[in-house]
Amino acid sequence: MDFKAYRLEEAPPTVYYVPDFITSEEEDKIISNVYAAPKPKWTQLSNRRLQNWGGIPHVKGMITEKIPEPHLDGPLFYPTVTTISCGSHTMLDFKRPILTDENETDTSDHGPDTKILSLLLERRSLLILQDDMYHKYMHSIAEVEDDIVTDKVANLKTCGIQYIQGQTLKRSTRISLTIRHVPRTSRFQIRLGK
Repeated sequence: MDFKAYRLEEAPPTVYYVPDFITSEEEDKIISNVYAAPKPKWTQLSNRRLQNWGGIPHVKGMITEKIPEPHLDGPLFYPTVTTISCGSHTMLDFKRPILTDENETDTSDHGPDTKILSLLLERRSLLILQDDMYHKYMHSIAEVEDDIVTDKVANLKTCGIQYIQGQTLKRSTRISLTIRHVPRTSRFQIRLGK
């Protein structure tokens, strides 16, 4: 697939957004496999749950583990983060960049908590973040039940459905598959259970 056609020019470097990346059948299979995971695979976080596959986070790197079916092979190169959304849409909000160089100055008139853009992540879509959008921009998902389409949504033109300003979108349970390349991994494996 040539991802160049999916690059968002309305966002800082670099964002690719692919609507309908997976089929409805593939989405159903992913959701089924996620919910079929044993309880020890789930970690309860604030207002969400998490499963970690492919490795266990450790201060010295990831401890590798086998990835079950279905799986994806991960990003083409580092640093890249990819996300597939299943079950529901969400709105991913980005705030101004974190300045890492002491000589850099912030020329904006807005504080660090000012939202600069949002991305509407539709069901079955693929999001790829690289470069500044991966390294510098803070991102979050607001804990709301409904999202309102505004002029801050940078990918409206590339969404699979046509949305209009002011439209309200009702959220349901979303499952996101986030794939990251972890350069430091250990071949040491942990065996849980029998």
